[in-house]
Amino acid sequence: AIPVRSSRLPLSDAMPAPAHLFPLIRNCEISRICSTVCYCHHKHLCCLSSHFAHSHFRDAPQKKFAALYRPKENFNYFIHARDYASTPQRFYLTPPQVNSILKANEYSFKVPEFDGKNVSSVLGFDSNQLPANAPIEDRRSAATCLQTRGMLLGVFDGHAGCACAQAVSERLFYYIAVSLLPHETLLEIENAVESGRALLPILQWHKHPNDYFSKEASKLYFSSLRTYWQELIDLNSGETTDVKEALINAFKRLDNDISLEAQVGDPNSFLNYLVLRVAFSGATACVAHVDGVDLHIANTGDSRAMLGVQEEDGSWSAVNLSYDHNAQNEREVKRVKTEHPKSEEKSLVKQDRLLGLLMPFRAFGDVKFKWSIELQKRVIESGPDQLNANEYTKFIPPNYHTPPYLTAEPEVIHHKLRPQDKFLVLATDGLWETMHRQDVARIVGEYLTGVHHQQPIAVGGYKVTLGQMHGLLAERRARISSVFEDQNAATHLIRHAVGNNEFGTVDHERLSKMLSLPEELARMYRDDITIIVVQFNSHVIGACQNEEL
Repeated sequence: AIPVRSSRLPLSDAMPAPAHLFPLIRNCEISRICSTVCYCHHKHLCCLSSHFAHSHFRDAPQKKFAALYRPKENFNYFIHARDYASTPQRFYLTPPQVNSILKANEYSFKVPEFDGKNVSSVLGFDSNQLPANAPIEDRRSAATCLQTRGMLLGVFDGHAGCACAQAVSERLFYYIAVSLLPHETLLEIENAVESGRALLPILQWHKHPNDYFSKEASKLYFSSLRTYWQELIDLNSGETTDVKEALINAFKRLDNDISLEAQVGDPNSFLNYLVLRVAFSGATACVAHVDGVDLHIANTGDSRAMLGVQEEDGSWSAVNLSYDHNAQNEREVKRVKTEHPKSEEKSLVKQDRLLGLLMPFRAFGDVKFKWSIELQKRVIESGPDQLNANEYTKFIPPNYHTPPYLTAEPEVIHHKLRPQDKFLVLATDGLWETMHRQDVARIVGEYLTGVHHQQPIAVGGYKVTLGQMHGLLAERRARISSVFEDQNAATHLIRHAVGNNEFGTVDHERLSKMLSLPEELARMYRDDITIIVVQFNSHVIGACQNEEL
């Protein structure tokens, strides 16, 4: 166990407060600071609690929410209302304690050179997660397709709780795998179910022990999946399945099933409440399908995929393989506006949020932005008491006239792998909010190769004495010698994302402070971070290229 002191780390001792604190707050951190106003009594269930009502809102559109959205100048009231420290005593985690926290959720998988079907273009992958929310709202998944070819890897960023992200992380890969199956295999699977025979395994999962499956919902999930493959059998066109089309169909169908399951309900009260929690919360998804030299990225929301490329001189560059679906993407804003009447143009995107409330413009779940008002009221009134008593579920977004305003349809990008494409990084926005993609490419590339291309130390306008410069150079040497502390590329990247100082080097004191922040404050400084680093086999990719030529 990591020792803690009775008086928690003071905010001023942790690090200077951000210049624009309130606009940066997202998800459930308001509820944790304003704990006297709203408190979730069932956090371990990721339930639709009172904090759920405003987890991704910034401004309250109704007076009854005003207490949750106090102006910035009143923020000190909440900070001082909680006495975080009675003494100015400093407390730092030791390096072993820091490593224990950083490595708690790391996972690595090395792909066999020959899996019985083909030589894989993937050497292996490293993944890791660092929570900021409690419980963490991010999820991750990785699996090998057994009845077709290739690997699936994905990160899922939940909001308004973890229920939707959990469901999508369990289910989406099955929908993709089924979408890719040939007609004969679908028939074989359906006949096995009909006759009660054992099913052909579709996926081989590569999971950390903490990446659990919901046993209670497994029958319901299987029933929905079976209905999907039955429809695919009936719609058989005899044509070879296109990967891009399969990805799009799988995303859209799963989101439709999440919505339908919530509308129909379930006689089991626990299961009924579960499907409603899944539907009323939300999740973004960024998924990679790798088959030989064909890399497909399907993205819904604001997680990202980035390719690490090694140039001829040994340096590293980053290639974006996804686009954020938010207000910073002009094409996405235009898409949203063209789907609704011109009379709604001014109310569709306010304060960089959909209807002034939601940051991602594409997501699974979030039925409050998809269902009609009548359907929402009917489901809530016929639902369990926990749902009916929740202020968030009864709240209708402002200017809500022509739903749906939100879609789970992914944007799919296809890339032919080249020998210089060395790795792929899939990560939720918790990483990209703290690090530029070029820095990510350099840090991961140098970690994987063990070769460090030193740049002149940039001090960014700071006045640095000769002694300080000597210290920076010493830190650089120590960083190079200690890089192999981490046996996992995702862990190494998280260490930099959380611990980097203004000079781009890991500062142990800063890292210790950030990891020591109490739950109430951690979410104010960063989001949950989930990373998967996929390493490619350049020799296999080069051989595949030569065969195609």
